Amino acid sequence: MNSAFDNNQALTTADIAHGEIVEEAERRSPTVDGAQMAKEPQKAQQFDPLFAAAEAQELRTRWDSIQTAFVDEPRKSVENADNLVAAAIKRLAEIFAEERSKLEAQWGRGDNVSTEDLRLALQRYRSFFTRLLSV
Repeated sequence: MNSAFDNNQALTTADIAHGEIVEEAERRSPTVDGAQMAKEPQKAQQFDPLFAAAEAQELRTRWDSIQTAFVDEPRKSVENADNLVAAAIKRLAEIFAEERSKLEAQWGRGDNVSTEDLRLALQRYRSFFTRLLSV
């Protein structure tokens, strides 16, 4: 079976979105220069949304339905919650993969991607990690 690790490449969100098996991702992932990221100002708990407004509302509506159904069908509600979380994670990976594909398409055409575009992309990754790892 081919995986992202067979050819010595770092794991990408595209690999996740397309169902590649993820093993030892942290060991293979490149490290990020924390000093450079610390230089960029970060808004205190004000982040761009990860999902478009309509997608976010659909997820909230589905969650409300799952939570309401818990009283009558607790087991089914937990199964549905797991399915919803899996779908949200997959969609999030697809969103990041789409953004990366746009940048790679520009690189592939020989276009210069502006430092500003790259800075914004890196800020989006940082925003995601900050929220993911928050307590």
